[in-house]
This record gives sequence, C-alpha cells and structure tokens, in this order.
Amino acid sequence: MSQFSHRPFSERTATWLQQSGLHPLLARLYAARGLESPEDLSLELRNLISPKELKNCLSTASLLADILEKKEPMLIVADYDCDGATACAVGLRGLRMLGGPDTPIQFLVPNRFTMGYGLTPEVVELAAQQIPKPKYLITVDNGIASEAGVDRARELGMEVIVTDHHLPGDRLPKATAIVNPNQPGCSFPSKALAGVGVMFYLLVALRAELRQRGKFTNETQPKVENLLDLVALGTVADVAQLDRNNRVLVSNGLKRIRAGISQPGIQALFQAATRDTRKANTFDLGFAIGPRLNAAGRLADMTLGIRLLLTDSTDEAMALAQELDRINRERRVIEGGMQETALAHLAEDQLAGSMDQRSSICMWHPEWHQGVVGIVASRLKERFNRPAIVFAPAAGATGEELRGSGRSLTGLHLRDALDIVSKREPGLILKFGGHAMAAGLTIRKSDFEKFDALFQNVANDLLTDELLERKHIHDGALAPSEFTPEIGDLLAEEIWGQGFPQPVFYGEFEVTQQSLMKEKHLRLMLRPIGASELAANAKPITAVWFNRTQSLPAKAKLAYRLVTDRYQGQAHIQLMIEAHDEAASA
Repeated sequence: MSQFSHRPFSERTATWLQQSGLHPLLARLYAARGLESPEDLSLELRNLISPKELKNCLSTASLLADILEKKEPMLIVADYDCDGATACAVGLRGLRMLGGPDTPIQFLVPNRFTMGYGLTPEVVELAAQQIPKPKYLITVDNGIASEAGVDRARELGMEVIVTDHHLPGDRLPKATAIVNPNQPGCSFPSKALAGVGVMFYLLVALRAELRQRGKFTNETQPKVENLLDLVALGTVADVAQLDRNNRVLVSNGLKRIRAGISQPGIQALFQAATRDTRKANTFDLGFAIGPRLNAAGRLADMTLGIRLLLTDSTDEAMALAQELDRINRERRVIEGGMQETALAHLAEDQLAGSMDQRSSICMWHPEWHQGVVGIVASRLKERFNRPAIVFAPAAGATGEELRGSGRSLTGLHLRDALDIVSKREPGLILKFGGHAMAAGLTIRKSDFEKFDALFQNVANDLLTDELLERKHIHDGALAPSEFTPEIGDLLAEEIWGQGFPQPVFYGEFEVTQQSLMKEKHLRLMLRPIGASELAANAKPITAVWFNRTQSLPAKAKLAYRLVTDRYQGQAHIQLMIEAHDEAASA
C-alpha cells in the first residue's frame, strides 16, 4: 500500500515570501521546498557561486589560456548521453569563442558498445590517430575514473585535462588537471553540477583569465552566457539536483530558449518535438528534448547529436533533428518490447506478486539492446519501487559478457552498493561506475545468478521496509478558484526538477466519465468535491492517467499535476494523474 503525505512548510516563511510579491500559491510551494527568505528567489546570474570555489578551476583556466595562446591542438573526449553531448558542444563553442575560430580543437565520442565508458586506453589510441594529433585531451562528463586511459595518453605524448562530476574511485587518475566538484578536497558548495555545468564554469574562469591577460575587456569579451541554453538542457536531462546554483543556470538557459535566441539545434529539437519554445520549461527539456538527443547515443552515434548542437545552419539543424526524432521513435519501439518481455518474465517467476519479499530487481535477456537497458531499468524501478539493474549482451565482446545499467531509490546509493558487491566478491564485477541514482557495470554472463544474489543481499542490508514503501508526497489541495489556465501557466514557468520537485496536488473528485485512450491510458472527467458552492457547481475537468488501464471508483482521492492545454487557440486546464489513494478512497 502506498503512503500519501503532505509536504510540510513554514506558514511564516510562506507569508514572508508572499509579502515580497510572490504569488500565494508559489509562496507555499517554495516554502515547502526549503526557500527561507525573499533573497533566495533571485535566479540572476550574479547569484552563481564563484569559479574560485571550484577546486583547480582557476589553475586549469590558466593552463587553457596558455594552450590557446600557443594554438596547441586539443581534442574533447565526450560522453554519449545528453549531458556529455551538451558539455562537448559548450566546450567546443566556448573554446572557439574565446580562442578564435581557428582554434585547433576537435571532438571524439567513444562507441559505447565497443569501447565502454570514459577515457579508456582504446579511446586514447583512437584519439592519437586524429590529424593533427592532439597535444591535450579534455574529457567532459567522464574521466574521473580513467586511470588506465590517462596513463596511456601520457605514454603516447598527450596530456589530459579531466572535467567531470561523477564520484571518483579509490584513486584519482594522474591527469594534468582535474576539475570536479566531487573530487577530494573540493569545497565547492554545489556538488550537483552536471558535466555541462563544470565545463561552463571552466569557460567562465578562462574568460576571466584571458581578460586579465588583456585579450579583451568587459565590453568586448565573448558572451559565454550565450551557451546557457545548452547548460540548461544537459543539467535537466541528466536529472541533476536543482539546488539554487543549478536553478540559476537552468533559469537563464530557459530565458534564452523562450526568447528565441537559443542554438539552432535546440530550436530544431523543439520543432521536431512539436513544443513551443516561447513556453519552454524544464518538463520539455527532461521529457521531450533530452530523450531525442539521448536516442543518438543509445541506438546510433552521439556524434549526430553533437553535430546538431554545433551547427549554425537552420536547415542542417532541422534535418539532424528530424533524424534524431526518427531514432527516438525506434528507441521507443525497442524499449516497449523489452519492457513487455521483462514484465512477462517477472510474472512467470512470480516476482511481481511477491515483490514485498524482494529488495531489488536484476534481469537480462539475450535479445535485449544494450543501448536501452537504462530506460527499462528506470521503468521497472518506477513500477515496483525497487532498485533495478537490467543487462544485455555486451556488443563487440566475446559473447560472454553482460553490460548493465541500474536505477535506484533514495536510500540506496547505487555506485556504493556495487562497490560493496565488488569487495564481497572480488572479480565478480569486471568494471562499474556511476552515482547515487544511476550506475553502469559489466559482468560475465555465467556470473549473473551470483551477482543477482549478492546485489539482493546488499539491497536487503541497506533498504528498510519504510524505504521500500512507495511514498507520494504532495502539496495539498488546490482551491476551486485555482483550477485555471493562468495557474497552469504560472506553474509551468518555474524551475522544477530533481531535488526541487514539480508540484503534485491532492484532492477528492467525483469521476463523471472514464475511458481508455489507445488501449493503455485512462482518460477521465473529474469534478472536484468540496464544501464550497463553487466546487459543487464546477464543470468537469479533463484528466489523463498515462499507462493506467484500471478504472477508478465513482469518488476517488487523487494526486495530480495541473497543466494548461492549448488547442486551436483555446486554453484549458488538464490534470495529469500521478496516483490514487485507495486507502483513503475506500
């Protein structure tokens, strides 16, 4: 049974925020998310934490300034997800912006299926073959665990600058420079920077260094803030915690997108997703734009996505965005088939009916696609509220290895859990990496059952019954007068995301109609139940519950999001149902 609870907030703080001019509803929502004073409301760029506080940022900026002055060849080694792609584009655009269009810089995206993750020795070998051969390799969104790769680069006469945000292993690579808020000894207050955020910070520091060297003045300096649309996309798509610093970055990036002055590639992705840039929000970035960019890395080559983010041609951007949209549709089909197979196997093993006896899910299938295992793991985690790891045969291997991707719950740090497994059974996990909520790993096919049992034991040790119980935290009821398109627009304009959750409300409704859409989504007409005459006489509201086929009783207490739907110039509210409080509705 799920638990429903009201997110607590300070009435005093909400009143203070409201008196500063904030809408009463937003004042309540912000107070419940930890804002303590009107000063916390400002998301201007001047509120960003200084690059001086990011360990090695200033010294690395000085090194980059020397490299730019000497015109030494560089190569950015990117990751194959949205954060890595945007970080690569920010790095390339920014370094050319600051060093001049003739800056000798290239990029390389490893093949995720044959070369694995990060700066591996194989990737370094490939980098050394580029013409001109790079003097410096710059990693983005990877590299903190690439000891062997960094060593191989030095053997081949190349230096490595690591920019990353992932947690380090027991030892740091012997790189020329490391910029990572999560490395030992870094006191940067925001540990939540995404890889693209780290790269942006390095560019800000580099601009300051070049300004100090007299290359340009405050008036003539390049506007690296023009790259914030890319920073916003990478940060949201990587599900980074939206602390105040990240909300500053995302807010200013969204302003550029809404104003129609974002990169042509981002504008083209919005068109391909049939989303209006003028009303762009974090939901668009996380659920419409990010997945289309990620699709290239999952099924094809993220080089396609990075080319899209680098082009200044509207026509080329639109053609690339349409191709990414096609790949994303293909990804959905593959994902749907894998998910159906996974659920069928769970049913056969009678796990679905006895999930309260299990603390984790581990699965593999010989026909599953390696590029989509992370999405399927995420779907299983959401459905069963259990950490899930899904494996597929490792492409390019001997056929004896499985490559997996996992998603976790609050309460089980996934990378740390894998570390425990590896120490209890050395050699069982061939390699692994990641962070609290997501991680990747490689094991031998013959060791799957052993890994499943050991991971299950670790999950049992770390997760309590309370943590495994599904919790729905909501923001209370909306007043009848707040069921309006204006409130929907007000909510959509704000910066919501991981750690600063999108508002979910709770209330009792009369279910006046219900039917299925496309045989898998529940469409409802709901009338709020309340004491006021306004509620009693209210018109029914359209609601949708995606991936739900079971009907609701005549009266139901529901958790929902309020959105504004526009059709043929008319604005209407729509409720997106998140959960049914069956215990309270009984």
